[in-house]
Amino acid sequence: MRQREEKADSEAQADSMEIIGIYNKFRQCGAVSTDTRALKGGEMFFALKGENFDGNEYALKALEAGAAYAVVNKDSAVAASEDPRLIKVDDTLKTLQDLARWHRSMTIVNGKPLTVIALTGTNGKTTTKELIREVLSVKYRVTATEGNLNNSIGVPLTLLKINSETELAVIEMGASHPGDIKELVDIALPNYGLVTNVGKAHLLGFGSFEGVKNTKGELYDYLRRTSDKVFINVDNPHLCQMASERNLQSDPERPYSLLIPYGLDYQGAEVLPSSPEHPFLRISFPSEGKVVETNLVGSYNADNVMAAVAVGQQFGVTFDEAAAAISAYMPSNNRSQMVRTGRNTLIVDAYNANPTSMEAALKNFASLQAESKAALLGDMLELGEDSLAEHIRIASMALESGIGTVCFVGGEFRQALEQLHNPSALSFLTSAELAEWLSANPISESSVLIKGSRGTRMEKVIEKL
Repeated sequence: MRQREEKADSEAQADSMEIIGIYNKFRQCGAVSTDTRALKGGEMFFALKGENFDGNEYALKALEAGAAYAVVNKDSAVAASEDPRLIKVDDTLKTLQDLARWHRSMTIVNGKPLTVIALTGTNGKTTTKELIREVLSVKYRVTATEGNLNNSIGVPLTLLKINSETELAVIEMGASHPGDIKELVDIALPNYGLVTNVGKAHLLGFGSFEGVKNTKGELYDYLRRTSDKVFINVDNPHLCQMASERNLQSDPERPYSLLIPYGLDYQGAEVLPSSPEHPFLRISFPSEGKVVETNLVGSYNADNVMAAVAVGQQFGVTFDEAAAAISAYMPSNNRSQMVRTGRNTLIVDAYNANPTSMEAALKNFASLQAESKAALLGDMLELGEDSLAEHIRIASMALESGIGTVCFVGGEFRQALEQLHNPSALSFLTSAELAEWLSANPISESSVLIKGSRGTRMEKVIEKL
C-alpha cells in the first residue's frame, strides 16, 4: 500500500515538473494554437486528436508555419523526429488542461490570485456570459470565453489567453455528460459560480432531468468545498433545491451565507409588455426608479439580465453603469436576434434548441402583438428516449398557440405529427426543403420565429424571408 502511495506521489511530482517546464516555454510564446491554419508565428502548437483527425500529423507543418513548439503524443509517428522543438507527452489534451490550470494558478492581479467566475446552465449561458462581460468591462479588463468555446478544449484555450492585463476572467462551461462540469471546474478553479437554469437538454447523454441537475450542480459542489460564492436566481425552485441539497445555506442566521441571491420576483423587478413600438426586452426596477432597455428578444432573457446586474454589483459596478452596458449590447450569432428584412420581422434564435428553451420561445412569441405570425421550428436533438414525447408536446403547443403559420423541420417533428394524426401540418425533413417551399409560398408582412437545434441549420431559411 505504502509503495503504491509513494509511486503515485512520485508520478504526481514528475507531472508537476513536466508542466513547469512546458509552462516556462509557454511564457516565451505567450499563446497556444490547435489549428495550423490560425498560426501567426511564435505559438505553442498542441496536436490534439479527435474521432476524425489527428493533430500529430500536422505538428511538423505547424513548426514550418512558425510555431515555436509543438506538443505531440509520445506514441505518435512524429515523436520519432529529433526536432528539439517537439515536446513529447503522454496525452496532449491532458497536458493542455494541466497547462491551463497552472497558468490560471500562477496569474496574480494586484498581489492576489486572479478571480475567475464560472457559469453554466441549460439555456442562456452564452448570452449571460456576454452580458456579464459587458457589465464588468465597465470597470475591469476582462478575459472571457469567446463564442461558445466552453468544453474540455475551449475552457483551457480561454484560460491560456489570460495575460498580465487581465483583471477578471469569465469562463463559460458546457456539458453533455455527467462529470463534464467537474472536469472543467478542476481546470478553471473558479472563485464564483452561476448556473443560469436547468432544463431538458442533452438527455441522451445525461440520461434524465435529474442527470442534468446533478451535472450542473457539480459547479455548486466545487464551490461548496472551497467555501466560495454562488450567484443564484432564488426565483428558480430547481436551483434553490440544488443549493439546499448541498447545504449552501449553511448558517441559519445568514440563510444566504454562501449565496449571492438575485431574481425578478426577489428584487421586485418586472418585465414590461412588448409591442410593435417596443419589441425588445425591457425590465422595470422600481427600487431603482429605472427601466433597463435591451436589444434582446424574449422575456426568457430577463433572468440573464438579472444575473449580469447581480454580478456587476458584486464587483462594484453601479446599477446605472450596468444598465448602460446591457442596453448597448447587441446579440449576434443567431441568438435572440431581431432581424428586419424587406418583408418581415424575424426573431432568430436558431443556434440551439431544447424543450425548455423551445417552450419559452413559443410562449413569448404567442404573447407578441403582431397582426400576422409564423413559427418555423426545427428538431430538438440529443433528447434520447424522451425525444418523441417532447416533440409531441412542443408540436401540440405550437399548433394550439394561435400562431397563424407553423412549419416543422426534421424527422423527429415528423414522427410527432404522425402520432398526433395531423397530416395537414406543414412538415419538412430539412431546412433546405422548407426554404424551397418558402420560395413558392412567400411569407410577407409577418413576425417570424425561427428556432431549432444547430444540426437542423434553420438559418438557411432566412434569405427566403
